[in-house]
Amino acid sequence: MESFTHKSEIADTFSSIRSFSYQEKKTPLMEAGKVDLFLDTMLDFKNSLIEKTEKINDINERIEKVSWFDNLDDESLMLINDLISAAKDLRTSLIRQYVSMNIFRKKGIAKQEIENFKNSIDELRESYEDMESVFFFLPRMPDFVETTRKLSLVK
Repeated sequence: MESFTHKSEIADTFSSIRSFSYQEKKTPLMEAGKVDLFLDTMLDFKNSLIEKTEKINDINERIEKVSWFDNLDDESLMLINDLISAAKDLRTSLIRQYVSMNIFRKKGIAKQEIENFKNSIDELRESYEDMESVFFFLPRMPDFVETTRKLSLVK
């Protein structure tokens, strides 16, 4: 009787292995469709990062251009103050997005795109801090005001 139980167990194990082996040959883990979907998703992610980085770089250029304006009235300065606040808020949101990409950074996925994204965020901070200095901090420094006046005479 014991021999019958062993034979039954051996046959069940064989049947289980046979079925599983057949299924794996029929539908492997790395089906072409699944791989293509994965790669498409990665390309979409990279393209999204590239687009965001380009938008941030455009904003950085526009902020830099505004930083060169002079002889602004109080209303314009108020708008610049609002612009600085909006840029700070944007940077906070972008930093949260960057932090959420930590798993990708650790795995080396989209490494260059993530690095470019981070660099553009860092430049955004530099841009709005420069603008804040130019319009709100440096004009209060007598040496800066005097140097600016002398430079304006050189034109």
